[in-house]
Amino acid sequence: MTKPSKTPRRDRDRLRLLEATLPHVSFDGWTLAAMRSGAADADMDPGDLVRLYPDGPDELIRLFMEQADIWMDEELTRRDLGNMRIRDRIATAVRVRLEQQAPHREAIRRALALQVMPQNGPGGLRALYRTVDLMWRAAGDTSTDFNFYTKRLLLSSVYTATLMFWINDESHDCEATWAFLDRRIGNVMEIEKAKARVKRWLPDPDDLVRRIVRRQRGGQASPFSPSEKPG
Repeated sequence: MTKPSKTPRRDRDRLRLLEATLPHVSFDGWTLAAMRSGAADADMDPGDLVRLYPDGPDELIRLFMEQADIWMDEELTRRDLGNMRIRDRIATAVRVRLEQQAPHREAIRRALALQVMPQNGPGGLRALYRTVDLMWRAAGDTSTDFNFYTKRLLLSSVYTATLMFWINDESHDCEATWAFLDRRIGNVMEIEKAKARVKRWLPDPDDLVRRIVRRQRGGQASPFSPSEKPG
């Protein structure tokens, strides 16, 4: 958690209200009623709700998701991920995220129900992208090419499926969830192996793009040609 001494008071108050509200979300949902109960538990004035969260519960959910990313990233930096296989790094990242959120499982269930509503879809997708991007960065990913996007797309699928499984998992210590996660990552690794095999029989994707652009330009050099890159 962010150290209070280095955080502006308003941000500390926002986080304090969030933490006090979370236990009430299980019963009242992401509502003003839950926020009022949280404010009472935190000895805060009800008038602070508007000052701290002008957009109400929607803004509270956004902070919850952002803070979950912060907590996850801080924990992953403490782990020795560099000595793990890549699949184990990703599995650790997903597991850390879910284990940290175990006390708030019902709050997450209710947040997911809200995020599937059309008006909340874009915000939910941005939050998902931010989470999987942090996971890959913690795992040591430095790709800048097309793999950057494919990796995040694949992990989004793995994380989302595992999250939905975890929400309803009643097994001891969520053993069923971790087995499910391992299978999903195994499936992705098989896909990557298949892509590598197919790649040997296909032309270089970048070269193919350059050829197509050159043909469309009537034989002129492609603007993406390495010889014409600035600098």
